[in-house]
Amino acid sequence: MAELQPNNPLHGVKLVDILEFLVDERGWEDLAEKVNINCFKSNPSIKSCLKFLRKTQWARDKVEDLYLQSIK
Repeated sequence: MAELQPNNPLHGVKLVDILEFLVDERGWEDLAEKVNINCFKSNPSIKSCLKFLRKTQWARDKVEDLYLQSIK
């Protein structure tokens, strides 16, 4: 599948995988500092953050950018 979009590093990567990677690598506190959203600050959980990020494109873009910076 990655062959179809060679210039898109997010192709085939699920949002849940991105979020789990960032939580494992950085933790909730660092995520809250980097991306200022309440779901990272107040009682964070993967489920609640996924729900918010799927509805809020600007926040999802920031999380995806942070992921791309982390894997480079």
